Amino acid sequence: MRKKIVAGNWKMNLGYEEGISLFSEILHMVGDEARGDQQVIVCSPFIHLHHIAQQSASSSTVSVGAQNISQHDAGAYTGEVSAKQVKSTGAEYVILGHSERRAYFGEDEKLLEIKVDQALKNGLKPIFCIGETQEERESDNFWDVLSKQLKETVFKLSEAEFKQIVLAYEPVWAIGTGLTATPEQAQEVHAFIRNEIADSFDQETADATTILYGGSCNPKNAPDLFAQADIDGGLIGGASLKSRDFVDIVKVLNQ
Repeated sequence: MRKKIVAGNWKMNLGYEEGISLFSEILHMVGDEARGDQQVIVCSPFIHLHHIAQQSASSSTVSVGAQNISQHDAGAYTGEVSAKQVKSTGAEYVILGHSERRAYFGEDEKLLEIKVDQALKNGLKPIFCIGETQEERESDNFWDVLSKQLKETVFKLSEAEFKQIVLAYEPVWAIGTGLTATPEQAQEVHAFIRNEIADSFDQETADATTILYGGSCNPKNAPDLFAQADIDGGLIGGASLKSRDFVDIVKVLNQ
């Protein structure tokens, strides 16, 4: 049975004390909400990682992740943070390929392939994001866009390496816009992704891969989204900044 996951992406929000306080609330509120086949992940800015990773050590269901890593091992790269450094904080996961990194910082498949390798080499599990823009969706070539994003990055991994990957489908047109793909639209894409995995690896690997939905997911729409056969949870943006909203989404996993 593949793992069900709700992952929060705080993005560039919250001061140090604010983040520590929010994580403490989440840790307390999640409690026993998640079962053994479920995982809650909080991906914070770098400044919070060490402290909240220490807090999460007492929890069997709440883990911590970063939002980015450098493509470099170490060296004279001012302002960058390596995968080894992230791992040393106690973090277990890292978001890679998020549409904001692609759009604002020019990250392409060639760079992301290197970053995925860096993450795996240093014991981090990538939450790898793919998705199409509104223009790409309306031109009906978004299937090719999604396929390319997979084939030029994580599909180059060995089967054993790929099994460390969590995928997240984020329709770019639904991020921070208040728009959400309908459950049927999201399911159609998630099923396509799972078929692509089966074609590149095998059906067993496809069936075991967790695929999250990301794109204005909130407590109101999460039940319908998570009820879809190929949607295994969510990558949560704005709603992850409110402990009650975030934990209410976690509770949907049990429904």
